Amino acid sequence: MELSHRVNAIKESPTLAINAKAQKLKADGRDVVILAAGEPDFDTPDHIKAAAIEAINKGFTKYTPVSGTPGLKKAVAAKFKRDNGLDYAVNQILVSVGGKQSFYNLCQAYINDGDEVIIPAPYWVSYPDMTLLAGGVPVIVECGIEQGFKLTAAQLEAAITPKTRLLVINSPSNPTGAVYTLDELKALGDVVRKHPNVLVASDDMYEHVMLGDTRFHTLLNACPDLKEQVIVLNGVSKAYSMTGWRIGYAAGPQKLIKAMENIQSQSTSNPTSISQVAAEAALNGDQGCIAPMLKAFNERHQYVVDYFNRMRGLKCLRAGGAFYAFVDAREAIRVLAAEGKLAEQTDMALAAYLLETQDVAVVPGSAFGAEGYFRISFATSMQNLEKALGRIEKALAA
Repeated sequence: MELSHRVNAIKESPTLAINAKAQKLKADGRDVVILAAGEPDFDTPDHIKAAAIEAINKGFTKYTPVSGTPGLKKAVAAKFKRDNGLDYAVNQILVSVGGKQSFYNLCQAYINDGDEVIIPAPYWVSYPDMTLLAGGVPVIVECGIEQGFKLTAAQLEAAITPKTRLLVINSPSNPTGAVYTLDELKALGDVVRKHPNVLVASDDMYEHVMLGDTRFHTLLNACPDLKEQVIVLNGVSKAYSMTGWRIGYAAGPQKLIKAMENIQSQSTSNPTSISQVAAEAALNGDQGCIAPMLKAFNERHQYVVDYFNRMRGLKCLRAGGAFYAFVDAREAIRVLAAEGKLAEQTDMALAAYLLETQDVAVVPGSAFGAEGYFRISFATSMQNLEKALGRIEKALAA
């Protein structure tokens, strides 16, 4: 059987693949600590679950409008106004099956064959592959640890060509936790303003998972005049520990949102009715439910960053948001390879070494377009982190 060219052009999600391998080892009886998956280890708040149970009991189990229930779309519009100072009508909002579908819909509705999509690296693993599925060309711009993992205005200007159609900004970032300041966003916006044919996808999924005293700004806070050039992507997965409920949403120019809705109507149709009720309760309810998670994430973040920076050959920056540590392991990889502990001098070899010898699952940086790094999620218990980091330290010891 010969498969399509488009599916042969993409790869399985590395994070899901590593998670599956680690889960198999765990099922075989190994004491594996999995630091790969990016989801909060907290339960969904009770008032959100209660809203879903009530919806089931009332029989709210049928199709809804493709773009989302009126109640949820109003809640999304209210959230944008309350949290971001942005005004969107309900016909400028699309609710999808997770943030992943939001970006997929965008690429399918907006990208033509040969169109270029600027993606700063390190990047979320799905951006390039979804671009390829739409016939687009990912233009990867390397933004290393030396510049805080953030795209500069000069880099953006240099990357734009007559074929550029889309720029992706993810802040706070998965995998690095980097957060753009208002001034940094203004500088990027000044470049975008000179190129009216370039659309910006502002992926704000980790908006509420902020660390330390870092403040969140979206691009339109810095450059409100760019509203017709920006689509904002968000969801309830991370802030409310609702990853499995699969609700994401997008807001942007009405013509584009309608086109994305048409794509969705021919794929999944509407998101799950019950999940939409739960998401509405999350957005409209008491936002204090986020605070206990943030407290734990801040404590874990400090612990893992300090610990990594004490280890041989590793360097780790403090993150501004999200729940990841993105570790520069280039020196450790070089040393371990020289000592004969790695089959080859790559981050894939390091990840395999940690999993096979220490029962710790991390995601290689190359999955995010950054060879020589690895990502861990600290959305797990402090007990797991202590065990895992102790094992990593042992693996890197001289």
